Amino acid sequence: MNKLALIALAGAASVASADVLLEIDVSVADQITITATDGLSAVDASGSNFTGILLDNILSGASGGTAGTSVVGVADFGTFNEGSDGSPSVFVGGAGTDTGLNIWSFGGSSTLTFTAGTQAFVGSVVFDVPAALFADLAAVGTSGDIYFPADDSGDIAGAQSLGTYVVVPAPGALALLGLGGLTAARRRR
Repeated sequence: MNKLALIALAGAASVASADVLLEIDVSVADQITITATDGLSAVDASGSNFTGILLDNILSGASGGTAGTSVVGVADFGTFNEGSDGSPSVFVGGAGTDTGLNIWSFGGSSTLTFTAGTQAFVGSVVFDVPAALFADLAAVGTSGDIYFPADDSGDIAGAQSLGTYVVVPAPGALALLGLGGLTAARRRR
């Protein structure tokens, strides 16, 4: 009977796991590329485009904020239901001490909707970010929850988890890539 209970728990855990909705690429210094996957929203949710989504625990809280952040090129990041307005913005609450990164003003409507079982996001956006924000991001977690509507960690209690994000390459991989590059450079000399 214990084996049966463990199998049931394992099955329930796999059903409860949320889809990866966004990939956060930190492979270029001082840039964050956010790309939608074909992952499905875990919940039905509706809220303000001005509030946006929160990538929870993607920062340590030492970023210093987003002053000086700008969009690189054309941004077509938006929701699956409303599309993109071409003008996404990022924000770090608590005067740069929050552990979440807020993405807001990206949808094609003032009210954004997510439908459970339907693709959540479309497109991508590249942000040039301050070096301190990039260093904070590259030093922290490799995945976490996406909350909506939420613009800082204080909003999570009233928000819903849409799914998850994943940082690619993982922050530890960046260090390995750097070491590999140094080793290759030394061998050439």
